[in-house]
Amino acid sequence: MPISRRPIVLAAAAALAACTPQPQPVSAPAPAQASAAPASAASVPGRASGGVYDLLIRGGRIVDGTGSPWYRGDVAIRGDRIAAVGLLPGAQARDTIDATGLVIAPGFIDMLGHSEYPLLTNPQAASKITQGITTEITGEVTSVVPVNENTLRELGDSTRARVTWRDLNGYFAKLDSARPAINLATFVTVGSVRRYVMGDADRRATPAELQQMRGLVADAMRQGAMGLSTGMIYTPASFAPTDEITELAKVAGQYGGGYASHIRSEGDRLVEAVNEAIGIGEAAHTWVEIHHLKASGKANWGKMPQAVAAIEAARARGVDVSADQYPYPASGTDLDAIIPNWAHAGGTDSMLARLRDPVMRRRISGELTTGGDWNIGASAGGPSGVMIAGVGEDSLKRYQGMRLSEVAVARHQPVVDALFDLILADRSRTSAIYFSMSEQDIEYAMRQPWVSVGIDAGARRADSTVTEHPHPRAYGSFPRILCHYVRERHVITLEDAIRKFTALPAARVGLADRGVVKAGMFADLTIFDPNTVCDRATFVDPVQTSVGIQHVIVNGVPEIRDARITGQRGGRGLRRGGG
Repeated sequence: MPISRRPIVLAAAAALAACTPQPQPVSAPAPAQASAAPASAASVPGRASGGVYDLLIRGGRIVDGTGSPWYRGDVAIRGDRIAAVGLLPGAQARDTIDATGLVIAPGFIDMLGHSEYPLLTNPQAASKITQGITTEITGEVTSVVPVNENTLRELGDSTRARVTWRDLNGYFAKLDSARPAINLATFVTVGSVRRYVMGDADRRATPAELQQMRGLVADAMRQGAMGLSTGMIYTPASFAPTDEITELAKVAGQYGGGYASHIRSEGDRLVEAVNEAIGIGEAAHTWVEIHHLKASGKANWGKMPQAVAAIEAARARGVDVSADQYPYPASGTDLDAIIPNWAHAGGTDSMLARLRDPVMRRRISGELTTGGDWNIGASAGGPSGVMIAGVGEDSLKRYQGMRLSEVAVARHQPVVDALFDLILADRSRTSAIYFSMSEQDIEYAMRQPWVSVGIDAGARRADSTVTEHPHPRAYGSFPRILCHYVRERHVITLEDAIRKFTALPAARVGLADRGVVKAGMFADLTIFDPNTVCDRATFVDPVQTSVGIQHVIVNGVPEIRDARITGQRGGRGLRRGGG
């Protein structure tokens, strides 16, 4: 039976890159509620001198983000910073939270979100803060910069109208004026840089074009981008050869940024794609982040150990490689990702024109079907493994939550025609969920000490006004790990889960004042009940917030109190190396 939608609030956290712990060995994890010996006085930062604090959190189990065992203590906040951590029996404050029986953790950091535009119109970000997310890193396939007519053309009408900036400084000014609930940092992407210079051309960049792209990457890096990112299965980045990307990654590396990638293959050529990303970072002399590490397609289940071995081999020779994942056996992306890569050349309008042209339509259909064996949704086992998630046209919303095979039956069409016509009718705005991964591979990746969490979903509302049917990861990813993989299945320990949520991603992108519960850090905190925290979002009913997140604080601002959204918003734009 579906559970009614009711906003529940998760807590935010502070992270510190400078305090990155050494990878913790994963032994047989203890349940989340298991006790640990209190930390000694020497290991706990002392109380700050004198004065009244703005907020005092008393009596919680502090899991500080470093991977160390929890200890009991208090956290005092003054302004937007943590002022003291430890046993503070005589401390006075204007406001107090009783954290007895609760875990006090740094605010959770989403290593891959898509909230750069949603935060401008939905700054409350309920789907994020109710998971305990206080900071998001965005910029995967496209980014908010650079901006010209080429990049604007591929945005929806409503999004395009909001773009009043031309550089990253302008975007951050716009973001801060919206007063977002969460902090946001961004990469600059090959997709946007290439589209700015070359449109969606399927060819190698000329020397002059490459030099122009280098300049655009440098501009974004000087204004605080985290690094360079690629979405290698999406146009136009999919048209970029490895050496071209390497040259752009070198620019990011010169400014202390890194190279992040949705790699070129997550299925048949998974290991080769992992090695391509590693090779780019190695040649560019910078760090590498592999987004949503997975082994996609039943034929590729069990390949995760090979992908991990490739990363471990690179790390052994000194290449700084890490990855992130989301805890679900299904991925989510656009429905038109099924269409062959070549048919996307020239952009969305060109792709739609090909689907309307009878000759091109037959050619594409032929590539998607071979002798009766469906290649449509092959990684998901065929059309029955592809669920329609969100659509733009109201007349098509009846298909949300249906499998592609069911849509074909409802429309009295062969699957390939139903696919083409749905993409055309929705002007390529349809998103889909692909059931293509195994739990064994998910757990294997999760056990790796260098794997953090990126939910691959933008901020959404969490009430009855939501009419789309998103992937449940948008509402449940972080609590799902705490519930299913820590408390119930003991895949990792509570302390290591919190490290993966906080200090690990903060260190990865260089957020030096976040990710650890420590005096002097920004006051991003997530406070939750380790015995009840859990996700409720499902593939059938995804718009459901989680339970057990009791308090969330962002830059000292209480955004969730007693599991209720307060309406206050304390987030801000974050730049590389800053807080």
